[in-house]
Amino acid sequence: MTLEEKSAQLVGYWLDQDGVVAPMQGEMTDDGDRTLADTTRHGLGQFTRVYGTRPVEPDERAAWLWSEQRRLKRETRLGIPALVHEECLTGLAAWKAATFPTPLAWGAAFDPDLVERVGAVIGASMRQLGVHQGLAPVLDVVRDPRWGRVDECIGEDPYLVGTVGTAYVRGLQSAGVDATLKHFLGYSASQAGRNHAPVHAGPREVADVFLPPFEMALRDGGARSVMNSYAEVDGVPVAADRALLTDLLRGRLGFDGTVVADYFSVAFLEVMHGVAADRGEAAALALEAGVDVELPTGDAYLAPLVDRVRAGLLDEAVVDRAVLRVLRQKERLGLLDPDVYEDAPPTDVDLDTPRHRALARELAARSLVLLSNDGPEPVLPLALGTSIAVLGPNADRAEALQGCYSFANHVLASHPGLPLGFAIPTVREALVEALGADAVRFAAGCTVSGTDTDGIDEAVTAARAADVAVVVVGDQAGLFGRGTVGEGNDTASLDLPGVQRALVEAVVATGTPTVVVLLTGRPYAIGWALDGPGHRPAAVVQAFFPGEEGGPAIADLLTGVTAPSGRLPVSLPRAAGAQPYTYLHPRLGGPSDVTAADSTPVRPFGFGLGYTSFAYEDLDTDRTVDSDGVFTVSVTVRNTGGRAGEDVVQLYGHDVQGSVTRPLAQLLGYARVALDPGESVRVRFDVPAQRFAFTGRDLRKVVEPGDVEVWVAAHAAASRPGGAADPGGIVAVGSGSGPEPVPGAATSRAVVRVTGPVHEVRPSDPRIVTWTVS
Repeated sequence: MTLEEKSAQLVGYWLDQDGVVAPMQGEMTDDGDRTLADTTRHGLGQFTRVYGTRPVEPDERAAWLWSEQRRLKRETRLGIPALVHEECLTGLAAWKAATFPTPLAWGAAFDPDLVERVGAVIGASMRQLGVHQGLAPVLDVVRDPRWGRVDECIGEDPYLVGTVGTAYVRGLQSAGVDATLKHFLGYSASQAGRNHAPVHAGPREVADVFLPPFEMALRDGGARSVMNSYAEVDGVPVAADRALLTDLLRGRLGFDGTVVADYFSVAFLEVMHGVAADRGEAAALALEAGVDVELPTGDAYLAPLVDRVRAGLLDEAVVDRAVLRVLRQKERLGLLDPDVYEDAPPTDVDLDTPRHRALARELAARSLVLLSNDGPEPVLPLALGTSIAVLGPNADRAEALQGCYSFANHVLASHPGLPLGFAIPTVREALVEALGADAVRFAAGCTVSGTDTDGIDEAVTAARAADVAVVVVGDQAGLFGRGTVGEGNDTASLDLPGVQRALVEAVVATGTPTVVVLLTGRPYAIGWALDGPGHRPAAVVQAFFPGEEGGPAIADLLTGVTAPSGRLPVSLPRAAGAQPYTYLHPRLGGPSDVTAADSTPVRPFGFGLGYTSFAYEDLDTDRTVDSDGVFTVSVTVRNTGGRAGEDVVQLYGHDVQGSVTRPLAQLLGYARVALDPGESVRVRFDVPAQRFAFTGRDLRKVVEPGDVEVWVAAHAAASRPGGAADPGGIVAVGSGSGPEPVPGAATSRAVVRVTGPVHEVRPSDPRIVTWTVS
């Protein structure tokens, strides 16, 4: 291969750039007057988002792609087709393709098996269209809800993120599409929740919080590609950090796939971070660090890279290393087979089949979190014959059901007037379908982010004339200022955007029982709606962008067709000033007598109500376990209510004394079980001692001997005394510090003694808690 042919394999080509879908896209993309044939005369590594940059008919674009791949085979000397990548965070990001719930909803469902099935059907759509690589899942652990990209994340617990994210990887790759883990590493810890801001994380936080989901998806899911983070960690941009991208990722974790650059991040080494003098030096820094492929285009890896090698400033062997990785990936995907693309392109493509919709409905339903349902006679589920006023800016907008990386909010926002291309009933439409048009009144009341309150009076009038008011508020997902949440849409406030709180309070003041439905991409500070003084909503439902079947799923929950079973994958914040916050905090990370500031969340991680109740009884556990062994925990789960329901049984632990401070509560494992009224099951967890591993003072990952406490609870703040140490609950540390703990079923704590020497964790050690039901 010539040097030009090598560099061509290391870059993408972005067709049809007529909308902004990446940071600084307008400033960074300039292909001049070059034609596609001229640009690819030496070959091409990847096509960038040929389906996902503008609205194109899937059949027509497939025909073009097959033709173009044949041209690459025919007209370039090496005859190697290009790999095709697309976004697939909420489904294939293409016109007319199914839109699934956003990843924060995956976390709320606590159901990896379901997420794996969703990943498989998304992958099948992609592979049918000739797409080889999907830029998902996002494995960033949420640290600050002010960050705009929270809706792309799965949750604030590394184990939840790892298990759910790994399931998506397995599903996508089962269809023959390479998953891409992003954003490696530490991206979500950006300062003050600001996109691309510096990350000030120590090596222990990086190793114990941000790394585990990637390690799980690589070792347990077999993920085949990784994307770097835009951020700098302790002053070093990740795209230029050999310690992270080579020593850690390839050396310690054993990754042998391709590392692709987040869009423009190689050039950003020059223009944003200022660690490179020009594009050529940026290319050298990134390649030497371990970034194999520059996306979305060849700003640095084409002429600037070639010139730098020819000037003797970069060893060509560094280029060869990346090229070999790319060619191995293409060979595995079949792109080097002689007959590839000789078949006919697909026709009559359906990207939103009944199978897609059924899975979207199931995931949406399991992700809905009931936050409150107050009173001796709860308003939910709605009684038969109830007349309702459906109110709020998100009640009758399809875009409000979809996340930032949905095609509607990612691309179609730049193409006003074009239809979505698939059915997506709004909450209002779904309630009309469920209850009949005569039972439903509608008024928007206000917009999502505007300040005009003129419409509130109309909403109040509609509420007074109804038996129940359903107020649907929340976010509009978008990019870089086009919305209230999403990439580049960070916030300094965690109040509901615009005048939506005023709308809710005006409706509540009518005396009509009010149900608030939050369609959001982040958790908001809504303590006033849950625990505030005086009148407040009768019920509150949290829906994290539930996708194309989210409207019907919400209607089913409100009318009692289904029962809520989602759990919060992130803590519900008390205030923006309490951020960043995580439930995984040591004793002094929460409220205490030594500070007047209260960071206690309004509702804790793992919280969620249902239409029935569950009790946990007869906790039993092994009393000892070797530091490299596995112990069992068993508990009886009983449905103590009057209707069937599903419970997410959560197993927590606490390392009583470590050589470094440890969290007061840590999710060890979880199980989703369905029970009829009065039914009970025995749930057994098999827990590797490695679930208590942490990075010690010498920065080795170890399991230390000593006592650990384990208990089963309804959420992270539910705890009963017992065990070797009784901290009096895990919400407040001292007397009078913090609010009353949120009630929830929990067992007493049992003590397990970890025996043996300090165990240094090995790659072969088990990481996953398995569970069985009897």
